[in-house]
Amino acid sequence: MYKNRHWIFQQDSAPAHRARSTQNWLTTHGIEFIGHEDWVSSSSDLNPLDYKIWQHLEEKICAKPHQNLESLRASLAKAAAEIDMNVIRAAIDDWPRRLRACIQNRGRHFKYCK
Repeated sequence: MYKNRHWIFQQDSAPAHRARSTQNWLTTHGIEFIGHEDWVSSSSDLNPLDYKIWQHLEEKICAKPHQNLESLRASLAKAAAEIDMNVIRAAIDDWPRRLRACIQNRGRHFKYCK
């Protein structure tokens, strides 16, 4: 997606991210990450998946009603497969500005405006 760019994974306080096995695997494979102890809890304003990607997918899959769970799953899979990489890149590129807004507000809730 972004060739030749430095990446650091953010690990929030989700149990799967906090798990010792996950932390050990990342370390063993030389993957840099921000550990859950250094990350703002409930940080949806700082997670591109939360603040942009899920919103985009929700708009797509909720455009029509679903009669059952299988219909919803199929619609989600289709929308995810068709997501424009520009949407993903824009969400990731927006992250540094959001992080600065969070720091300026000392980690408290903030209203982010582009």
